[in-house]
Amino acid sequence: MRSILLTTLTLALALSATAADKPNIVYIICDDLGYGDVHCLSPATSKIPTPNADQLAKEGMIFTDAHSGSSVCSPTRYGIMTGRYSWRTRLQKGVVTGFAPSLIAPDRVTVASFLKQQGYATAAVGKWHLDFEYLDPDTGEPYSQKEYKTPPIGARIPDGPVHRGFDYYHGFHHARNMEAVIENDYVIAHDDVINMLPRLTQKSVEYIESRAGKAEPFFLYVPLGSPHTPIVPSPEWQGKSGLGDYGDFVMQTDNVVGAISSALAKHGMTDNTLVVFTSDNGCSKAAGIDKLAKQGHLVSAHMRGSKADIWDGGHRIPFIVRWPGTVAPGTRSDQLTCLTDLLATSADIMDVEVPVGSGEDSVSFVPALLGKPIESSRAGVIHHSFSGHFAYRQGNWKLILARGSGGWSSPKENEVPKDAPFAQLYDLEVDPGETNNLYAAKPEIASRLLSQLKKEIAAGRSTAGSPSKNDVNDIVLWKSGESADAPKKKKKAK
Repeated sequence: MRSILLTTLTLALALSATAADKPNIVYIICDDLGYGDVHCLSPATSKIPTPNADQLAKEGMIFTDAHSGSSVCSPTRYGIMTGRYSWRTRLQKGVVTGFAPSLIAPDRVTVASFLKQQGYATAAVGKWHLDFEYLDPDTGEPYSQKEYKTPPIGARIPDGPVHRGFDYYHGFHHARNMEAVIENDYVIAHDDVINMLPRLTQKSVEYIESRAGKAEPFFLYVPLGSPHTPIVPSPEWQGKSGLGDYGDFVMQTDNVVGAISSALAKHGMTDNTLVVFTSDNGCSKAAGIDKLAKQGHLVSAHMRGSKADIWDGGHRIPFIVRWPGTVAPGTRSDQLTCLTDLLATSADIMDVEVPVGSGEDSVSFVPALLGKPIESSRAGVIHHSFSGHFAYRQGNWKLILARGSGGWSSPKENEVPKDAPFAQLYDLEVDPGETNNLYAAKPEIASRLLSQLKKEIAAGRSTAGSPSKNDVNDIVLWKSGESADAPKKKKKAK
């Protein structure tokens, strides 16, 4: 089924050029970069200079209500690649740690495999964090995580990015294995972690240069490992921000945007390249959030919470799109979007249908790029926290199936008073800071949102389309004890 039908003359004219000249797509996703870390998104409370992201925004569109699929790393990245919420898989909470079979099933369509079918060259440069195995090159046996803290040089990867649609890969699995540098399907070196961000910057630029003069369009996915821990700005960036290592590392991360933009311009690719700049979740407490706040920098801007939390500070993320000739410069969109939307958006740009059995939670945001309303069969967006707590967003209303943050901020679930409501309900239009819980006062709204959430979990998809199934049968809706909706505990016989 088509992800969305572009029926108006305006949309048809705006996209007419892509039929003969498909745009390159560059997707830059930072790691743990908060909404308030980007200066142009919150100039009153963002004290870290981000000139390259700000310039991208001047040349394109800012999305003010974009959300990651989760408030932590792995599940969001799964959603980007597949157009499907990660909690439909075995990953019901937390993140993956590598040395295990890929979270993406071999037969599942990814953005990379889809675009490859549409004639694209595909490359990924950066952090994968979706599990893969490391095999002994001589015996073919998998290395054990208990035995090897860092996978050895020469280890072969049988189920990594190049087996999920990418022609080329250079990067690492996740922060704890950052020393292990991977190219395509082998560990090729061990290197100091401080060298990783410069390495990814260089490899991204080199890939763009390698595409110069070639008619085949390309998709470059750049999942950075920064400003996530280890927070290791290079010597030339140390002290630049005046806000400590985290501020310096954010500035160095912003520099990647500048390097990629310069490479595109150098080779005459800017006008036919769609660039996305975003983050996988909110800022981590490892950044020193309280200290930054005392210096006037609010990592989550006006929102409550941060990485891991179910409040918006955990999953509302920077999202800036530049596409010259299609996206009007210096524009903004307040439409609700999710990082699961890349697959459907790519299909819309190609003017083809999303492959059957894929992209179950993906909706095209192409109309928003053109200043038009998003036409969606998805009723709302489902949020998910580090600990697996659910929330449902529809319009200005947000229902949270948790007593507290559902993550790392206080009050955590075990810190909330026992007589507190089982859930939270907020009107984000008047209460964007999520401070006035209306769960008890607006039961009819809470009930409506809960019913929709349950329906979309059970259906295996949140969009219209062919029937689908979750990979697991026992998705627990309520994670913090009983509620009026949860099954009652049986009383012990006297």
